[in-house]
Parts: sequence; structure tokens; C-alpha cells
Amino acid sequence: MTTSTMKKSHSQWSSRMGFMLAAAGSAVGLGNIWKFPYMAGEMGGSAFVLTYLIFMFVIGLPILVMEWLIGRRGQKNPIHTMEDVAASEGRSRSWRWVGIIGVLGSFLILSFYSVIGGWATDYIFLAGKGVFLNANGEITGQIFTDFLGNVNHLLTWHTVFMAATAFIVAMGVGAGLERACKVMMPGLGILLLILVAYAAYVSGPAFGESFKFLFTPNWSAINGTAVLAALGHAFFSLSLGMGIMMAYGSYLGKDVNLLSTARTVVILDVLVAMLSGLAIFPLVFANGLQPGSGPGLIFVTLPIAFGNMAGGTILGVLFFIFLTFAALTSSISLLEPTVELLEEKTPLGRKAATIVSSVIIWALGIACLLAFNEWADVKLFNKNIFDLLDYLTSKIMLPVTGLGTILFGGWMMKQTLIKQELNLSPTWFTVWTFLTRFIIPIAVILILVYGFMPEN
Repeated sequence: MTTSTMKKSHSQWSSRMGFMLAAAGSAVGLGNIWKFPYMAGEMGGSAFVLTYLIFMFVIGLPILVMEWLIGRRGQKNPIHTMEDVAASEGRSRSWRWVGIIGVLGSFLILSFYSVIGGWATDYIFLAGKGVFLNANGEITGQIFTDFLGNVNHLLTWHTVFMAATAFIVAMGVGAGLERACKVMMPGLGILLLILVAYAAYVSGPAFGESFKFLFTPNWSAINGTAVLAALGHAFFSLSLGMGIMMAYGSYLGKDVNLLSTARTVVILDVLVAMLSGLAIFPLVFANGLQPGSGPGLIFVTLPIAFGNMAGGTILGVLFFIFLTFAALTSSISLLEPTVELLEEKTPLGRKAATIVSSVIIWALGIACLLAFNEWADVKLFNKNIFDLLDYLTSKIMLPVTGLGTILFGGWMMKQTLIKQELNLSPTWFTVWTFLTRFIIPIAVILILVYGFMPEN
């Protein structure tokens, strides 16, 4: 079926607020709550945070706007949006490969993201059953190790999480994505504020220590590795390069101000990351734990704190509900580009497209969860299946897609039309052009090169 014979109907967001919450929900995910705190801990805290903030607005925001702009122009799935917009600009249709890599990237990411979402969901019940009471690092570490070694358990929660994701997406843009984010995003915000308030109450002086750790500049801690890590995280935390924001942009009307909406989404994303740090680090410091303890900070280190404080069981349940909500708002956005493609390109309706894509992703996710147990010795390029997919998507596919998007927008599209569409003054248009044509492409190339550097 060619682009010209695709289905003509295309959903629209019912309101700017609904779109903004959905976009923010996609951006606010495990990266903010899981990855950001431990990266800040490993990279020296405040200096990393300030560097990250600069990159979020200088690099992340323009790419986000560009993806929305291209998506709104095309009004189709990312692949055919890139193809049609390129044709309208008199450029090669080969630019569709930017969309192809983006959609494939989100498809692959969801296969292992759903596995981690299953971890978060199960930990709600583990915390509620009090298994972390009076636990030390050896106990919580063994709980996590046993959890990863139980194939049936991992499969159950991977299935539950993937089913919840599919159920929401199958309902459509308005009744599914938009409605879910209108409920989950405020709920996520309320849970986060409760967690921060409780952490401040029970941790005493450790809260002030955490605030200083996150927000007092310490530029001596900044080196090339920290700068590149902050740059990479600013790129990934906004769901850039995955076809998501282009797909979301395809449901946008012309009346939405892209720049002001992007500013709001970036601010919300940053705010969640900052507040997550203020919810996590006081508990870490108050219990004499290490802030730079890697990914195990959430599933091994924090449960120690929950198990050794007054009301820790309730706090642990609330925290993992919060983590699950954040994972779910991102997972539905990861599924959307594939569903949109199948819905437009094949005879499948919305529900059938969701079922087909979800089942395939779920099956690939089984291979990812087996990497922690039965297939732990199965290696390709010295990586297990989970790590290989993570590396392939985050280090290669996403930067390539982001680079292609910004090069296309900065060099291939008519800049006068972009100036009008974004309502830029002459001064800001000059800044925009300089960023999108020179600074941002160089930054994304650095992210790509950094991804190929050997890990310590």
C-alpha cells in the first residue's frame, strides 16, 4: 500500500493540555527517576545537574520542537511523515529512513522497558508485604538477585505491564493516551510531592545535605565524561529520536504554540527529575548509603532505607506506584509509533494493530528477561540480549535518528516557513538557525561518538 492510498482519517488531541500531559508523560519515565539520581550521584551531584539543565534547554528543546513541527506537517506515522515532508521540500524520499530507524528504535526499547516496568510493578507488592523490614544491603541484594533468577515471576510481571500498556493504546489517542495521561500525570505529581515531604520529615538534616548535593555548584567535579553524560541524558530524557514526538506531533492542530508547549514539557521533565532526587537522596544520606550506587539504587539501595524507617512500608509502596506510573506513561508512548504505522499502512484497525505489535514486542521481551537467567551466557558482541538491545537503541539508533531530524529541519526545510510557524523574532530566528544548523548537530555527533567509547 503506498502513502497515497493510506487511510485518510487521523486522530487529533482534544486539547493542548491533553497533548502537553501526554508529551510530558512520555518524557517523564524511568530515566528521570531511576537513571538521573544515580548519574547525579556518580558524577558529583550539583555540577552534573546544572550542566544537564543547560543541555535540556539548548539541545533538547529545539530537537523536541523540530520533531513536533515535522510531525504536524506530515500528519502521518513518522516514516511517511518524513517521506512526504521531504517530497514537499523537494528533497529525496530517502529521508524516510529517519522515521524508519526511529520507529524501530521505540519498538525495540519497549521490549526491555516493559521488563523493567514489570520489576517496578512487582516491587509495589514486595514493599507492601514488608519483605524489606530491617533489611540490609545483603538481604535486598539477594531479593533482587532471586527476583531476576525467577523466569516465571519475571514473565508474569512483564506480561501484566505490557497488557496494561496495550489496553491504554488500543483505546485510541483521545480515549486512551490522552485520558490516561490526564489521570496518571497529576497522580504522579501528587505521589512525588508526598514522597519529597515524607523524605524531608524523616531524614532531618539529610534533606538539607541532599539539597546542597543537588543544587550547590561544584564545577571542580565536572570533567569530559560528566559533560557528555549530561548531554546524552538531556537528549534521551525527552524521548527524542524514537519517533514518539513525531507521532505525537502528527495528532496536533495548527493552533498549538510549539515553543511554549515545549518549554512547559521540558520544565515538567526537569522538575520531576529534581524532585525525584529530593525524594531519594535524603533517604540515602540519612541511612548512610551511597548515592552513586548505579542502577541498583532503586531496587537494592532504596529498599534498605524503606525497611529501616518509620512508615517505610507505606513509603515504599507509594514510591513503587510512582515508579510504575512513570514507566507506564512512557511505555504507551513507545508503543504508539508502531501502532500508528500499522493502523495507517495496513487494513488493521486500532485495536488489531495494537494487539499485533504488542504481542511481537512481548515475545521479544521474553528474550530480554531470559538474559538475566536461562540465557545469561548467550552473548553477542560480548553483551547479553538485554544489554545489546539497550546499547543498540540508546547508543546508536536514537542519536542517528535525532541527528537526521535536526539536519533535515535545519538544512533541508524552508527556514522562512519555520520562522513563521514558530513566530520567531529576527534575533531569535538567528539563534534558532545557529543552534539547529551547527551547535545541535555537533552535540548529537558527540553523543554518538561517546556511545562508542569503551566503558570503564
